[in-house]
Amino acid sequence: MRKRILIFAAAALAAISVQAKVRLPHVLSDGMIIQQNTEAHLWGWAKAKSDVTVTASWTTDKFHTTADKNGRFLVSVKTPAASFTPLTITIDDGDEAATILDVLAGDVWICAGQSNMEMPVKGFGNCPVEGYNNVVADAVNNRGLRWCKIPSVMSMHPLDDANCQWRNSDMQNVGEESATGYFFGRMLSRTLNIPIGLIEANKGGSRVESWLNAENLKKYTDEKIDSQSIVKNCKYDYERTLVWGNGTFAPIQNSSVKGILFYQGCSNVGYHTSEYAFRLSKLVEQWRQNFGNVPFYFVQIAPFNYGDDNINGALLREQQAKAVSLIPNSDIVCTNDLVYPFEKGQIHPSQKRQVGERLAFIALNRNYGYKNLYCDSPEFDKMEISGDTCFIKLKKTYGGISRYVGIEGFEVAGADKVFHPAEATHYWKAWGDPHNEWIQVISKDVKAPVAVRYCFKNFQIGNLGNMGQLPLIPFRTDNW
Repeated sequence: MRKRILIFAAAALAAISVQAKVRLPHVLSDGMIIQQNTEAHLWGWAKAKSDVTVTASWTTDKFHTTADKNGRFLVSVKTPAASFTPLTITIDDGDEAATILDVLAGDVWICAGQSNMEMPVKGFGNCPVEGYNNVVADAVNNRGLRWCKIPSVMSMHPLDDANCQWRNSDMQNVGEESATGYFFGRMLSRTLNIPIGLIEANKGGSRVESWLNAENLKKYTDEKIDSQSIVKNCKYDYERTLVWGNGTFAPIQNSSVKGILFYQGCSNVGYHTSEYAFRLSKLVEQWRQNFGNVPFYFVQIAPFNYGDDNINGALLREQQAKAVSLIPNSDIVCTNDLVYPFEKGQIHPSQKRQVGERLAFIALNRNYGYKNLYCDSPEFDKMEISGDTCFIKLKKTYGGISRYVGIEGFEVAGADKVFHPAEATHYWKAWGDPHNEWIQVISKDVKAPVAVRYCFKNFQIGNLGNMGQLPLIPFRTDNW
């Protein structure tokens, strides 16, 4: 049995305990997508200690539970396979029932993170999303693709509800939807021909510590979690620990979902960067206490000018790549190629379609059986040095690389630890040379190389990929 945690605000409890009418959280409302083929959780408030009965249009079975002394209840309901047939759900405490209309069974994915995930299809100020008009015009073809945005709210205590509503991804509403989430959902919906629901729970500028609960912050970090310290230690409210998880994520923690998408990290550049992978792994453990071992797919932050005198952005990306090894049932999307040179000072690059679709390719491959889809970025495997030449072996190439010459982004250093631009080419010679199909890296300025880096800067766009044209994940062979 999955461990499920009911989270309720104290103020709400007092009000609810005296009510008789069944009340449901806003995320359980007309137009919702309910997770298919599972025992989905429905919860809310009813008459204290009453027998609560759930009936659903897809079955003659009835589902029962008993509300506690404060009127709280949670009941598991067996859901049908995905379908575009509208369903209804009625919850009755014997006094006054509540009915949810126009429900579709499908797959539900959470879209969490900071402004990277929050960025809507219509873009932010001076930061457009590429292809906006095409998206709006094409939205007429969406079927059963719906989304629900949880308002960004701070709270010192976990909230039990959020003022949200389900919307269709149609021409009228799609501009407000998370761009990354939308492109992910559109690819899944059309490939699988099933309803897809996206629950957006994110806050621009938030850190990974913003989403950890009080227990984990106390146990695994040195963060102070009293209100005065939180305000004092954070220059901006969006950086605050604890409060965004309590206010923006807690209201959905009883939901039944297929998986979690996460796009965050910029606000952790230079802030406990070396601990990021570990803290992210603890956040996933925290969320899985409620959702079970659902997939966790996340996005590596894109190149950005965090300051040319440091490599803090590269160090955060390194931590994100490390997190994959710490988090079971997870995978990462590399975005090192999805930035234009003129976007060096724009924290929100415009190429969001590719980000969402790369997440979708992972899900389709890992969770839906489309094993012939290329979804992995190539990674550094090992290095061998011969004279003035470094040979780099890659893994996850799907049998080859995307270019032989004109490879950009490699640097080489000698014992002095000073890196110089290097020429990188595909290496192959007749008669079975042991370095065949490796990358040959040479710098005319380094005669005795000891270390290689690839795009290990705050802003450096790479152009090397695998047979799926997925970009090589930035790396370094040193630990300097």
